[in-house]
This record gives sequence, structure tokens and C-alpha cells, in this order.
Amino acid sequence: MRGGEPVSGNSTPGTPDGRILAIDVGAGTQDILIYEPGQTPENLVKLVLPSRTRIVGWQVAAVTRAGRALHLDGTLMGGGASTDAIRAHLAAGLPVSATPAAAGTIHNDPNRVTGMGVVIRPGDAPAGAETVILGDIDLPALASALEPFGVALPATVAVAVQDHGYRPGSGNNDVRFAYLQGIIDAGGALDGLLSPIPAPEMTRMAAVTRAVPGAFVMDTGAAAVLGILEDPRVREAADSDGAVLINAGNMHTFAVLVHGRRVVGLFEHHTSGISAGIVTELVARLRAGTLTNAAFRSEFDGHGAALDPAYRSLGRFATVAVTGPHRGILRDLGYLEAAPHGDMMLAGPFGLVAALRRRIGRDVMGTA
Repeated sequence: MRGGEPVSGNSTPGTPDGRILAIDVGAGTQDILIYEPGQTPENLVKLVLPSRTRIVGWQVAAVTRAGRALHLDGTLMGGGASTDAIRAHLAAGLPVSATPAAAGTIHNDPNRVTGMGVVIRPGDAPAGAETVILGDIDLPALASALEPFGVALPATVAVAVQDHGYRPGSGNNDVRFAYLQGIIDAGGALDGLLSPIPAPEMTRMAAVTRAVPGAFVMDTGAAAVLGILEDPRVREAADSDGAVLINAGNMHTFAVLVHGRRVVGLFEHHTSGISAGIVTELVARLRAGTLTNAAFRSEFDGHGAALDPAYRSLGRFATVAVTGPHRGILRDLGYLEAAPHGDMMLAGPFGLVAALRRRIGRDVMGTA
């Protein structure tokens, strides 16, 4: 055990030894924290590694360069670099096959997948094909990497992924917005979004729970917001007068109006589609209550926006705090750059740990 002042308590009820493995899966990185009771946050094991979608993308590209047939096995996972590489393989005139579970990575509708030229087949790979294993989480690889350092993986796992969801006949953004609107309609309590049983339409979260039985799952945006609130400067502002919290991720930017830990308004956009000027306008309209979902999607081509009309009585929401790997886009705006427990890149994992510890009846980790 590493030295340091206790964070809080001796164990986390509901976990075998109080230890928690928290993984925030992004488009560019997977941010990993091993929480251990009795350790200061500064002394916890932390890693920022390439995301699984990037790793799979590299593996598929290697098969393409070799001119080999590609077979996809494993589970549904996030797209981006992985699906871009699969499409490039098809464009090169090389065959692709996939198990039914893995095919969901390309599209939830199998007819769309086969329409691209992918052969969906159960069982082993075709003769001569190179197999690439899909999945957002690779615990064996992580365990192997940490074993030489004497670090064993905790039995309790919490994972955050960005899930568009799927409902036959509905577009991905429609399902995603219904999920975001549901956060507001349910009272805006972000802790309640952490669960071992995801909503039926959240196919990516479900794939994580099948791959890691017993894992708790949560949306990446919600985890990041809870992590930002671990910064005492942000927490004080949110508790007193409300705050606007922004996570500028590698692929998506998620922003919320929050009072305490209650979300009363939000929007989500592709990070590639934002600028300092756009965010300034969006924040102003979010505060003013004029950012409707219809306007947001038509004017800004974002995923969705939602607002609880009761927010006006809660505060001015004067403080704006930002985190995430692309926070530099907003640096000239003078926003507070949040650093939960001194580590901006671990906002998501710290949020996961805080939510899980509250869920099972413990205080959060303490002050940063």
C-alpha cells in the first residue's frame, strides 16, 4: 500500500474490500482510476490510455495493410476510429465478416450491416481471415499491465460510456435526446444514472455489463459532471447559486445547468462543431431558458438540449466551469478550469467513484 492520509473511511460497503476500478471510456482515451480506501487521491493508481476504439482501429488497419480478410468477434462497442477502419477495409475491396454481437458495433440494425457488404456469421472466423476482438473494456490486458507493479484489479467495476442507444424506427439522436430529456424529467439526480442494469435501449452499456458481469455503468457526460463537482470551487458555486459545467471531450461536448447535484438544463454537441463563440451563445441561451431542443438541433446540429422550467427560481448560474481534453477551445472565455482532486483528465472516474460510494451509503472521497 502507498502512504498518505486517508481519503475517507476504511472500506466501501457492498464491495469486497472497498476498492473500485473506475473506467471512463472516451473516443480518444480511456481514463482509469483505482480507488482504494485510506489513500489520498494523489496516491491512487491512475492511467490515461488510448481508447479501445482507437486500438481496434489500429488493429483493423494492420489487417487492411496486409491485404487479409477481416473477422470481427467480441461485443458491441463504441464507433469512431473502429468503424472508420472497418469501412476503409471494405472500401479497399477486402472481405469483412462479424459475429452477430460484434456486428452491432457497425450498426444496431443487422440489415444495415449486411447492406454494407459485411457477412454476419456466428462461430469461428472464415478460413484465412484475421480476427480482431471488439469491446470497450479489456480487463485482462489491464490486469497484465499492472501485475508487474503489484497492483491487482478491484472486484468492483464502474464504467462510463457515451451511448446513443437504439430503438427500431428511431434515429440515434432521437434516442439519445430522449435519454437526455429523461434525466431532466426524472428530477435531474445524476447519481441515479449509475446502475448495474442499463435502460433497455442503451445497447452499448448493456454490452459492457455482459462483458463485465456486475459492473455499474453510467453515461460519460453524467460521470464528468459529477467529477467536476469534486472540485471544491465548483461545488461551492453549484451549491450556492448554481453553475454551468462543461466537459469538452474528444468527440462530444456535454454542458449542464446544475444546482447542487441536480441538473436542470443541458445540451450536448459534437466537439468538432463548437467554438468559443458558439459555446458563449449556447451558455447564454441555456441560462436564459431559450435553448429549445428544436432550435438547438436545427441551428447547431447538436444531439439535443433540455431544460426544466423550474430552474429560474434556483439561482443565477453565474459560474462556468470547464474540463475535458479540448477545454483549450474555451480558454479565452475565462471559464474556471476545474481539476477534481488535482487531475482534470480523471473527472469521469472520480465522478463514477463518488456516485458509487453515495449509492452504497458512504461519503465521497473528501476535499480535493
